Amino acid sequence: MALPACAAPVLWPPLQPEREAPARTTCPRRHSRVEAELAESRPGSVAASVRADPPRGVSRGFNSQPLTDEPLKASSSQAGAARAPLFALLPRGRRRRMHDLRRRWDLGSLCRALLTRGLAALGHSLKHVLGAIFSKIFGPLASVGNMDEKSNKLLLALVMLFLFAVIVLQYVCPGTECQLLRLQAFSSPMPDPYRSEDESSARFVPRYNFSRSDLLRKVDFDIKGDDLIVFLHIQKTGGTTFGRHLVRNIQLEQPCECRVGQKKCTCHRPGKRETWLFSRFSTGWSCGLHADWTELTSCVPAVVDGKRDAKLRPSRWRIFQILDATRNFHYITILRDPVSRYLSEWRHVQRGATWKASLHVCDGRPPTSEELPSCYTGDDWSGCPLKEFMDCPYNLANNRQVRMLSDLTLVGCYNLSVMPEKQRNKVLLESAKSNLKHMAFFGLTEFQRKTQYLFEKTFNMNFISPFTQYNTTRASSVEINEEIQKRIEGLNFLDMELYSYAKDLFLQRYQFMRQKDHQDARRKRQEQRKFLKGRFLQTHFQSQGQVQSQNPSQNQSQNPNVNANQNVTQNLIQNLLQNLTQSSSQNSVQKENRESPKQNPGQEQSDSNTSNGTNDYIGSVEKWR
Repeated sequence: MALPACAAPVLWPPLQPEREAPARTTCPRRHSRVEAELAESRPGSVAASVRADPPRGVSRGFNSQPLTDEPLKASSSQAGAARAPLFALLPRGRRRRMHDLRRRWDLGSLCRALLTRGLAALGHSLKHVLGAIFSKIFGPLASVGNMDEKSNKLLLALVMLFLFAVIVLQYVCPGTECQLLRLQAFSSPMPDPYRSEDESSARFVPRYNFSRSDLLRKVDFDIKGDDLIVFLHIQKTGGTTFGRHLVRNIQLEQPCECRVGQKKCTCHRPGKRETWLFSRFSTGWSCGLHADWTELTSCVPAVVDGKRDAKLRPSRWRIFQILDATRNFHYITILRDPVSRYLSEWRHVQRGATWKASLHVCDGRPPTSEELPSCYTGDDWSGCPLKEFMDCPYNLANNRQVRMLSDLTLVGCYNLSVMPEKQRNKVLLESAKSNLKHMAFFGLTEFQRKTQYLFEKTFNMNFISPFTQYNTTRASSVEINEEIQKRIEGLNFLDMELYSYAKDLFLQRYQFMRQKDHQDARRKRQEQRKFLKGRFLQTHFQSQGQVQSQNPSQNQSQNPNVNANQNVTQNLIQNLLQNLTQSSSQNSVQKENRESPKQNPGQEQSDSNTSNGTNDYIGSVEKWR
């Protein structure tokens, strides 16, 4: 007779009884239940606290069980009997860590189960939807049989391939950077690289009427000869950046030599020890700090000729001096919005700038202290508030661009008693406009790319890297209200008028040069098409002549007038070859004439007549065919 499980002999030594617990005399299953009840009955025991309620945030839901579980199976009876007493003997910190680990495990299992069931439900619904779509699209194929396991696998593979392609496409072309994802890429042309930097419309309504000679600025600059570029640098207009472009960013046969740690660079002509650039970074402030139009036209010829110590010529020789200076000297400058330039100069003065080294030489002498008083008494005007800067009536920042671009000898230099203020302002403004219009080139700080384009077209020089438009400057960081802005505009009313005139002329020149480029490109394409058309006719007639020469007897039997046709064909071929050679030579001559500034009108008329004759000849050949 078999003994019960509880009466079976024990093959291992009995466990030591717990303190204050009865000796083990019953079955392990029953003994574990007794120990669990004793642990629950103890006040403050861990088993009782765990049995009572689960911790906050943990539910008794999926895969959630208390620490003192129900009695285990008979195979693990000893572990179930010893679990509660051993857990109660653990330190408090260890029990807390085990409790947190168990709680995180329960939450992770719950999240994994929810995610698995959700994905399964989504896949099941997607399978039904795709199956319905597949059955509607491929109705005849679905009538053969229902979707078996292979079709389901194929459909799933196609869906996964599509999702993978979408993910790869988003990784390769994120956002709207990929041109293939733009719907307008197939209908709209490529964006203009010289788009307005201020995000305004590319087309504008002109306010001034300029002639073709005012808009077309083509300077035959001979860097190997005696031509010289003179840069008139106005304060706080971005002239420092543009001056660095001139010495470091131009493609030249002999680039400027710029050494580390030195501001000035050596810009010599190819094969000579003469400079082709008169600017701050090439010759330094040879005519004074920030010399204006009046100073440069008086000083540059003397400096270039090596007469630095010679005195300036009197005013009665002024007109001859200007004619001599503008003969080979090409003046350029940069302008800026008056309000932004004024605020930028105020911030620069706040940091300690004074420009005391400026000579302000006019009519052979500098101004006196009565003619040009100072706005401050100390060494500099650092820390000056904006109100004090605007209140000074002798501040040279007011209408600085008009003063530096005009001929001050027309108004008596800095002597304000020569003529009334209203007449003086009118003369200065008209002089500044005239000098600006007749300059070889001028740019605007607000249009960096257009400035680069016009300079390259004017002087036939190319920059290495494109200009950068900086929309954030020190002036833009100054917050002013509408009242202060109107007062600044009132203090610089002449500069406001000059900038409006300069902006209109600048944008008209830009549009004119762009249209001229488009017309030249269209004319070049037309010439290429004509040349290819002539080549095609030449090869066609030659092939026909060869065929007819190989079969003379057959051609004579078929057509009695073949000799006459052959003679006509040969004559046409010879005339066509002559006209093609003439047109190619005439095209080269026309190109040279366009590059040269002077052109013979009679020659131009003969070229046009010859080109018209060539076109008429090609038309007659087509008609004969």
